[in-house]
Amino acid sequence: MSFWEIAIFSLPKLLNGLVTTLYMTLFAAITGFIMGIILCVGRIYGRKIIRFICAGFIELIRGTPMLVQLFILYYGLPVYGIRLTPLMAALIGFCINSSAYQAEYIRGAIQSIGSGQMVAALSIGMTKWQAVRLIILPQALRRVIPAWTNEFIYLLKYTSMAYIIGAPEMMAQAKFIASRNFEFFKVYLLTAFIYIALVWLATVLFSKLEKRLQIPGTVVGER
Repeated sequence: MSFWEIAIFSLPKLLNGLVTTLYMTLFAAITGFIMGIILCVGRIYGRKIIRFICAGFIELIRGTPMLVQLFILYYGLPVYGIRLTPLMAALIGFCINSSAYQAEYIRGAIQSIGSGQMVAALSIGMTKWQAVRLIILPQALRRVIPAWTNEFIYLLKYTSMAYIIGAPEMMAQAKFIASRNFEFFKVYLLTAFIYIALVWLATVLFSKLEKRLQIPGTVVGER
């Protein structure tokens, strides 16, 4: 079979898997972003015990491979009576993993903001949490867009690992198709082209977002 015949035959099934891939990527990126903000703020501004818990969680997740985390969730938890579907295990794993990395991205953005802004906010009667919410975080979240772009792209590609635990994403569909027609090279090449197109589209969209939200008079630093 030619490459184009393989493409015509495979695309419908690959696009079904692509829907799951995009769902997992968007869900993990957004949920991880929210969790990352909480972890970051807790690590920087929380009380000692809160800082310790947040830092410990971040280092634990960043210090272990994502594949190990997925295996623990899907294969390890049933030993304790907790059974997750492949998709649910993948979603939880990706969210937890992304939150730890995004917390560090946001922490770097916050620490790049001059400490004088916090001092100025406190001097006009703001509480620490008001200053963080109204002054520090809005600036930090703009500066973190380049790193967040990379995290989104990483998640988009990392979702391919979910096929190992049976999640029906695009890579799982590609493996299923190739195992039936034995055109492994052509099927996986087509899958690679789809990933490349998605990464290119995400890069363009986030680049436009970065320029739109750039703080006037500043240059957004690269990751």
